[in-house]
Amino acid sequence: MAKNKATSLPAIEKPTPKTPVIGIFATSDPRVDEASRKRCQNIVKMTADIIADDVILPDKTNVPVVYSDVLIDGEREADIVAQQFRQAGVNVLVCVPDTWAFPQLTAISLLQQFPADTPINITCGNSGPKPGVVYAQALHGAISQYGKTVALNVGSWPDTGMDPKMSKETQRNLVDWCYAAVTSVALKGRRAVIFGHDSMGMETALMHILPTRNTFGIEITRLDMKLLADMLAKKSYNKKEVESLRKWIDEQVGKRLKIRNTDDDTRFNQSLAMYIIIRDLMQQLNAVGGGFMSQLEWGSDPRGLPLPVADVMESLFNSTFDHNGPKAPMPYATEADVQGLLTMLFMTWLSGGNPPLFMDFRKVWDAAEIKTLAKKLDVPIKKGADWATKGLVDGNNSGSAAFDWAAKPGSSVKQIMKGVSFPLADEFYFPGGGNSVTFMTPAGIKGIAGRMAFSSTSGMFSLIWDEAHTTEVPTKLGKAMCDLTTPTWPHTFVVPKYASMVEYKQYAPANHFHMTWDLPVARLQHWMDLTGVLSVTPWAARPKFVEGVDRPLPLVQLLNGGPDAFKQLTLKR
Repeated sequence: MAKNKATSLPAIEKPTPKTPVIGIFATSDPRVDEASRKRCQNIVKMTADIIADDVILPDKTNVPVVYSDVLIDGEREADIVAQQFRQAGVNVLVCVPDTWAFPQLTAISLLQQFPADTPINITCGNSGPKPGVVYAQALHGAISQYGKTVALNVGSWPDTGMDPKMSKETQRNLVDWCYAAVTSVALKGRRAVIFGHDSMGMETALMHILPTRNTFGIEITRLDMKLLADMLAKKSYNKKEVESLRKWIDEQVGKRLKIRNTDDDTRFNQSLAMYIIIRDLMQQLNAVGGGFMSQLEWGSDPRGLPLPVADVMESLFNSTFDHNGPKAPMPYATEADVQGLLTMLFMTWLSGGNPPLFMDFRKVWDAAEIKTLAKKLDVPIKKGADWATKGLVDGNNSGSAAFDWAAKPGSSVKQIMKGVSFPLADEFYFPGGGNSVTFMTPAGIKGIAGRMAFSSTSGMFSLIWDEAHTTEVPTKLGKAMCDLTTPTWPHTFVVPKYASMVEYKQYAPANHFHMTWDLPVARLQHWMDLTGVLSVTPWAARPKFVEGVDRPLPLVQLLNGGPDAFKQLTLKR
């Protein structure tokens, strides 16, 4: 008998990260008429086309979407579709039933052939004729009873007709869930690159390597800042590209780049070389984000050889463009703040690549405090001004603020960079010198502001968050407020939607917080459902459920004592 031989796999020159693939399918009943079965197949294709068109990755490429024409009537069809999906690399499942079926014989038989953490969504119309909604409720309950999280989206499409169209609300709810599923799946096995250790002893910024790996599947590559210092000293970078980056900045910023002498010029060019060096290292490692410790050893400790600040480098990473044109934002945390990095990373992916904002929770202004300063400066207060009734947070930090936040969403690079300046870094705090980044974020940008946190007591991650918008105050008043903190850093005046200033001051989990624009609340909530992150909104003014904004709670959470209780039980399994 001939001996069987193993197969040698072909070599791969350049590894590429795993891509999320969404698979759309429908169940049915073998007893239904052929027209109804054809309608089911049409709904599958309609749904697949909607998702394929609407769900994108941070680099603005569309997420791969596949669908099967095979209606799952029973176990045999479940095996066929499972095999189709495995061959296509499917790791996110969407079921769109339009007729009654039998849960265990159909979708459950398919689902059991995929890893237990595979996200699944059931989207149906509120259909009466067959009825798919009854099956969806039966399937939802069955999956929830065996302890798996499943999202049910009882939406709307016409009860009759061969080509029904999904309502806009149904579509929006499905797309929001898809972003959450894609984010949770795509980041498993990816890595962030952190230079240095926890900065300035800020334990709210610790890496928490094992919990991060176990909860999100994200690896943290740890590199010493000495490697970067050595590569700078050896000039181990593309010198022509550094020159190209400097030329681009000179064209965009001009005299707003503060350079006094040759030493300043050299230090600024070093900071640009840092961007090129770390960018290339992260590309080699297929990284999705990073962080740089800086203080104290890099640029602030006179016992060593202080080097230039990394502010410009960090802003370039977080921005949606650089000297080479449009690019995906690479969430990057100043002070090696890993919890800040995770916050920005997840929110960037959930928003489809919107730029993150890294800020100090620098000064929380009560409305009365702002009014007192305005009166002192003889600045009139406009009736109904949000800052005069609610107050605001002056968010600012030396690094990591994406340039995009210097203008409103949709602005051109020229418009954005027109508002950006590069003053000299504060030499008292940063004797290594270099240049800071500064701008004033315009009013009217809406999004979510929040912050990840970890607790060793529970072994769980939390996200403290609120909807928020940016605001502005009269110029004279704004200058005085910025001067009270650090005027040479980026400033964003943030107004939370539900949190009072008393609550905001009391419940900040760290000295940094973060904001991403145009991020729907439901996406964030779906993602927390899929990852087991606790949702923390202790604001007295926020209702328990905001219809049209919040996603409905997954049934499995309600069956197990509520969201927090279920997530804690799941962690222990």
